[in-house]
Amino acid sequence: MSMKIEVDHHAGLPGVFKRRNGSVEINASQLHYRELNNMVKGAAAEGSKEIVLENVYGQRYIGSGIRKSVSIVVHGVPGNDLGAFMDGPNIIVDRNAQDGVGNTMNNGVIVVHGRAGDIVAMGMRGGRIFVKDSVGYRAAIHMKEYRHHRPVLVVGGETQDFLGEYMAGGMVIALGLGKKNGDGFKAKHIGTGMHGGTIFLRGGVEEYQLGKEAAVAPADEEDLALIRPHVEEYVGYFGGDAEDILDSDFIKLQPRSSRPFGGMYAY
Repeated sequence: MSMKIEVDHHAGLPGVFKRRNGSVEINASQLHYRELNNMVKGAAAEGSKEIVLENVYGQRYIGSGIRKSVSIVVHGVPGNDLGAFMDGPNIIVDRNAQDGVGNTMNNGVIVVHGRAGDIVAMGMRGGRIFVKDSVGYRAAIHMKEYRHHRPVLVVGGETQDFLGEYMAGGMVIALGLGKKNGDGFKAKHIGTGMHGGTIFLRGGVEEYQLGKEAAVAPADEEDLALIRPHVEEYVGYFGGDAEDILDSDFIKLQPRSSRPFGGMYAY
């Protein structure tokens, strides 16, 4: 079956596209993001189980909107909205990623072997995202959940301000690795406007760092059992000792109210 590629200015160049051992390999070094994404979607549509992208230099929307159980391996730094609206793929990035990773994704897994930019997991509705290092501002903004669909974001390092802003569901686990056990996070305005979901932080925060809608409490044994499989999965991708991580002081942030802005309306 031939691939359907609407934009084909560079796709015919030698070495751009090839099949190897059942997988599809694409050299993205000379491809516009539209060309690259048409090739990725074409490979997924024809049933490829693995798509390997070489020399990615900031191309946007990789994996966006794909509804197939396909593995996409990214060698390089993908641009904004990696995996946006995706529903099923597994994406592995061997370096950093830019803004909007997992924007409104429904299902699947994204693994970033570096850091990620701002608004990671914005509006995320399902699936899991694992970032080895830190993330930028407004991670998990508007994250939500529905019935058994509960998205999870695991961050190995620090987060910037406004983590979990307007969060409506799902789970965020920030491990703060590289700090001493008990050292606090530096981010401010955590949980501002939060009205659902849960944030777990390995380390403390001061009251002034929280949005007024977020309530803080120590994580108990039931909480640690809840986050354990996600910590173990993180360690499986990036290494480390899950028991050592879990044998730390975690705190839990949850919303004070499910309708924090109810007083602003007439009903």
